[in-house]
Amino acid sequence: MKYGFVTFYTDQIVEFAADAGFDALEVFVDPGSNLDLNKMSNSEIESFTAKLRDMNISLATISCNVIHLDGNPAKRSENNAYFQKAIKAAKLFGTNIVVTNAFGDKAKSPYENITAYKEVFSEYAKAAEGEGVRIAIENCPHWIGLHPMPVGNIAFSPEMWEAMFDAVPSDAIGLEFDPSHLHWLGIDYVKALRNFGDRVYAFHAKDTEILADERDKFGIMGKQIDKETEWDAGWWRYRIPGFGEIDWKGIYNTLFELEYNGPMVIEHEDPVFGGDRSENGMDFGDRTKMGLKLGLAYLKHCDILLQAK
Repeated sequence: MKYGFVTFYTDQIVEFAADAGFDALEVFVDPGSNLDLNKMSNSEIESFTAKLRDMNISLATISCNVIHLDGNPAKRSENNAYFQKAIKAAKLFGTNIVVTNAFGDKAKSPYENITAYKEVFSEYAKAAEGEGVRIAIENCPHWIGLHPMPVGNIAFSPEMWEAMFDAVPSDAIGLEFDPSHLHWLGIDYVKALRNFGDRVYAFHAKDTEILADERDKFGIMGKQIDKETEWDAGWWRYRIPGFGEIDWKGIYNTLFELEYNGPMVIEHEDPVFGGDRSENGMDFGDRTKMGLKLGLAYLKHCDILLQAK
């Protein structure tokens, strides 16, 4: 199993990854990122991939996030065209997995977005099948405790996964499974992993800590006053693997039974160890580096224990 972490790209981050014992990364190729596909030629992508290979780092996945189902037809078309570029460029980056969030039209409910999802992701599936690439949709809801509930990523629950896979049954589309979101949503993540294991193409390794005393104050809708960020729910927080409540032994056992051979990618959003929301770019200081090293050591320990069975 390859171990990596989610990050924007810099030479310094790749050097840290290699020195810390990681062998892979998940990098952002979003519009405006350091790896903006509108600004990179195929030869530049190949040169970039070769440079990582020389440092013994591969790309487990590339992460491309646009509002696929944007309510503005012109913007949707622009976003869809960009994601098609990511599908076609994936193998130039040395991976066959493109990660994304199924961002929807905020004027519609999650289920009302399924019609547009079918139209857009059917085309993505055809392109991915042609390129030998798989699309792994992350299950972060991208909303917390707001009213009325805004639509972020529609792929936040097993109910929605079923609707999405029914709408576009192609095996080119699956999940980047992240148990941390399911835990605070009250969903049995081990059961969900077992039920949807054949659609799990990548794995986000992130933990969640529940602050029960604070939940008694805020309720499941979370903090409404004096929020430090939009992600400040008040009663839970994301943690580095091993520092929260996720049953990693149960997860690894299930992955072993499923014969999962995809990447294990740490998404560092742990405030204790200096992590910031990854889509805004991680604050890559000493505490962040410490958190990544601790998470890697913990996950590899779980892996060793399982293989010793």
